[in-house]
Formats: sequence, structure tokens, C-alpha cells
Amino acid sequence: MCYLSGLVVLGASLVRTTRGSAPTTFAALSVGAALTWWAGCVIAILIGGATALASDSGLTDLTRIVHATVPYLVAGFAAQVMLGALSALVPVVLGGGPGPVRVGAAAFDRAGQLRVVVVNTALIVCALPVSSLIRVLASALYLGAMASFLVVMPRAMRAQRRAKHSITDTGVIPRPGPERSFTRRRAGQAVAGLLGVLLVTAIGAAVDPVSLGWSTPPNRSADGPVHTERVEATDMRFTPAEIEVPVGTHLVIELTNTDPVQPHDLVFENGVVGERLAPGESTRIDVGVITADVAGWCSIIGHREMGMALTIVASGSPEHGGSPSTHARGDDGGGSEPIDFSASPGADFAPYDAVLPPLPSRGPTTHRLTLEVEDTRLEVAPGVWQTLWTYNGTAPGPVLHGRVGDTFEVTLVNHGRMGHSIDFHAGALAPDRPMRTIAPGEQLTYTFTAERSGIWLYHCSTMPMSAHIANGMYGAVVIEPNELPSVDRSYVLVQGEYYLGGHDGGEVNIEAVQSERPDLVVFNGHATQYDHTPLEATTGKRVRFWVLDAGPNRASSFHIIGGQFDSVRSEGAFVIDRVPGIGSQALGLQPAHGGFVELVFPEAGHFPFVSHIMVDAERGAHGIVRVRDE
Repeated sequence: MCYLSGLVVLGASLVRTTRGSAPTTFAALSVGAALTWWAGCVIAILIGGATALASDSGLTDLTRIVHATVPYLVAGFAAQVMLGALSALVPVVLGGGPGPVRVGAAAFDRAGQLRVVVVNTALIVCALPVSSLIRVLASALYLGAMASFLVVMPRAMRAQRRAKHSITDTGVIPRPGPERSFTRRRAGQAVAGLLGVLLVTAIGAAVDPVSLGWSTPPNRSADGPVHTERVEATDMRFTPAEIEVPVGTHLVIELTNTDPVQPHDLVFENGVVGERLAPGESTRIDVGVITADVAGWCSIIGHREMGMALTIVASGSPEHGGSPSTHARGDDGGGSEPIDFSASPGADFAPYDAVLPPLPSRGPTTHRLTLEVEDTRLEVAPGVWQTLWTYNGTAPGPVLHGRVGDTFEVTLVNHGRMGHSIDFHAGALAPDRPMRTIAPGEQLTYTFTAERSGIWLYHCSTMPMSAHIANGMYGAVVIEPNELPSVDRSYVLVQGEYYLGGHDGGEVNIEAVQSERPDLVVFNGHATQYDHTPLEATTGKRVRFWVLDAGPNRASSFHIIGGQFDSVRSEGAFVIDRVPGIGSQALGLQPAHGGFVELVFPEAGHFPFVSHIMVDAERGAHGIVRVRDE
């Protein structure tokens, strides 16, 4: 409001100036139009922002309004100010006296009224709720009119230079001829520019009348009445979730995404696919003539399973309840090809660093870090690639390490294509704000103090949580008690699961997650990495393995073949703690359970480690510790 008040004060002086001399040059009209867009964008943000901040999802809605306004601030204000200023300043900079400057200014004004009208009318069309085709055509007109300056400027500069040379050679001060006068025919230019934009808009409407609700597409039957139904997508539901229309009805759905954070779309088993909508966006979907029941759903991974389904019931049809197909969902049915666990990882593969470095010997400290959500294509087994949702580009995400009493300030930034979040089990606080889902482009700060020791899970808590965890969104926080004895080496192993959506970069197969059919069970994100780059140990030296089961579904039974544990801690309690004559063979963990084991290797050799749930060991939950003499 303060900013807008400043624009009003500035505008008052401009109004007084224009009363004395109406703007007629391209420079004045361009800058004047730019200031109008400037004020209009500020007003849009003010009104939309006031409404947004009064809602429950205020900051998200405000961000969306600002993002929607910025293109018009750039194209309407900044670009026009730049061209208008150059048109006024370049003749002055070139100089040569009043006559040449007037010649140059007149050349800059050539077709100025036409250019200004086309630019601003095309921008207004883009701001209206028109079809994508019309918006593309209007954008092309805008770009063409703006690019014409690149033709006008060199011609104007040449004209001014010729005028300067004319004074030098003849002593006669040149003046712009009648054909260079901008005042003549300016009304005709304005009308021509307006009619040109309207004509292009009409052509776009004629080519794609369905997007404006005027007609039906040529590839669909127009028989029967047309029925338009408004549908909202929010909170993993379509409202209404069932639409009943008589057989033979031509159905058009106006879909609006009213979810404050998540993008959604709507696809149908008859092959009709709607565009993906960000929060606040809308689209029209021509479903066609309804002859039988049709199932629809949101195709974003996991959303259909969370309840985002819609049924079109054809009243009067001989049968109801057609079952949905999966051809539009993009699920590839991972696991159809055998995985060669004996093969080597790709040449560029780098193993996840399992080493946990020792902490400095100082008191409580504050750890500040940023976790960036990214869609990352990674190798998860030899020759098997998946597009994972990751924290800082790895699955699992980076290990956080501290002591009891340490504070962690974590900034989560979402660079992904959908909403994501984070939940730290190492902190105890209300989840309402720090664990909320944030939309693409947003960020939040999550602060917690580690009050209890252990290895704690962190993961994405956006629903469906099983899909987000299974697609790589998890990691470990190791909080050491102050009295924990030092060891020669410490490692962190996080068990996770992959449900492959195809072996060539697909995303998680949510149906396999729900039926608990993992294709891979791995330590630290890759099935065979520690077979090819074993963990290191020394005979006679104590080694600690921090182990965490991230799930989402499978338990773990961590065992080192040929080794015996003399210290075992599970979920905060010591099962045994270096008691002579007592040992343990495995650390059993349920999903979200963690602990550590310690042992001293008796001799040099290769000691495999596995999850002793053997079917999972055969799915990739294995590795090797290479023990050497000191």
C-alpha cells in the first residue's frame, strides 16, 4: 500500500504534465503504458495478496499471485520502459545539434503508435482467460512488435548520422519531412494495431473454439446435448467424485485445482488426458460423448491410491461400474526384467560414503544446512536407473551428525515437480508448521534440538508417504550420547526399498508399494555398491555400525557373516554392552527403528554383511567388509 501510494504521488505529477502536452511520441507512449502496467501489477498484488493472506493457505496463494504477476511486470513495465527510454535518449547521445536530433527522434517514432497499441493490446489478451492457442498467438504479436525496435533503432541512427553530415557538408539544418512526422496518421496506426490483434484473436478462437466453450472438437461426436460440470481438486479428492449424465451426453469438465500446495490433473480411461494444474489453475477437459461408465483419476504418483478418483456414470446404459485401466498412468510395472547383481555399477557411479567421521570434542553446537529437493536420475542397481525424489541429490539424503544438546537449523527448498516435506524423528515438536508440505519453488526452515541419542530417521511426510519414502526421500540423523566411547571406525547403513517403475529412469510403482512387492532392498541406495567398494576395517580394532531401517515396509535383521557383536544397542537400549562371554548375531529392526552394533574382527578377510531376511538379501541388501591386518 505504501508502494502504491508512492506511485499515486508520481502519477499526479505525470497527469499535470500530460495536460499541458499530450504524449504523442513513441518514447512517451511506451513509458506511459509501462507505468500503467507498473501500477496495475502493484494493485493486483495488493488486492490478491490481501485476499490470500486472509485464507488458511495465505503465503502459498500470495506466492502464486506474485508469480502470475511478474511476467506482466517484466513484459508490460520493464521492457516498455527500456525501449521508450532508448528512443528518447539515443538521439540525444548521438547529438549533432537540434536538427539532427529531431531527425533521429522522428525516425524512432516511425510506426510508433502501431507498435505501442499492438504490444499492449496483445498483453491484455494474454492476461485474459483465453485458450493456450490464443495466448501463444498474442505472445507472438507482442514479441514481433517489441522486436521491431531492433529494425527501427539502426535505421534511426543512420538517419541522424546522415543529418549530421548534411550540416557539415552544406550548412543546411535538416528537418524531418512530412513522411517522418509521427503526428500524421497516428489514429490510423492505433486502429490498425487494435484490429490486427483482434483479428489474430478471432482466428485463434475459430481454430480452437472448444477451449472457449463455443463448440466441440472435430474428432469427437457432437451428437446429443452438451453438459458442463465444474470439478474441484483438493485434499486428495475430486469434488464431486461422481458425475451422472444420460447416455449420449457430450460432457465437458471445468477442473480447478483448489489445493493450496499440490499440483493435480485428471485423466480418463478412454484416453482423454487433462493438463497438470498448479494450485489455483483451471482447465477445460472435453471428455466426449458418454456411452458407458468412464473412470478418471489423478495420474500423479500415489494420488489415485489416496482417493483422487472420479467416476462418470452413464445413466441408461446396460451396465455400470467399468473398471479403470492403467494405460494413462505411466506405471511401467517394474521388475519384469531380471537384475544382474553380479554386474558392475556404471563407470561413473560413485558409492554412497558410509563413513561417519568423529565429532569434535566440544560442547553443544548449532548445525545449519540446506536440503534441496530434486528429481534425480540415479543408478540403483547395475544397469538399473530410476528417477528418484532426493534430498541434495542422493538417496538416502545426507547424514546429519551431532550430540545430545545440539541444535539443527535445516532449510528445506523444493526444486521438485510436486509438493514435498520433511519429518525429523530426532526432534520433538508439533508437526503443523515445520512438517507441512511445500509447493515447488517454496522453502521452509525446520529447527529442532536433539535431546536424545540414537540414529533417527528423517523422511518426506507428504501423502502418500509410502511412495515418497520408497522413491528415495529419507535419511539418517546420528545423535551420539556424550559418554559414547570412541572406536576405530564408524559406518552408517540405511536400509531402503525400491519399487521400480521401469528399469530406464521411471519413478516409483505405487501399486507394488501397496502390495509390498519390492524389486530391490538396499543399503545406502544401491544394491551392490559395497560388493565392489567394500567397507574397510583392521584386525583387532573396534568397528561400530549404525544401522537404520527406513522402510517403508520391510523389516531388517542386520548380520555380518563370520562376525559376532559384543555391543548391541536398539532404539535407545543396550541389548548387550561389551560383557565378556556374551554376544549377539543380529540386530533386528522394524521400519523406522535404528541402533548400532560393535565388533572386533578376529582375522583378515572378506566379511559379507546382509539383512538376514534372506529374500531381501537376495534383492540387494548385502555388502562386504574388507578386513586387513594392521
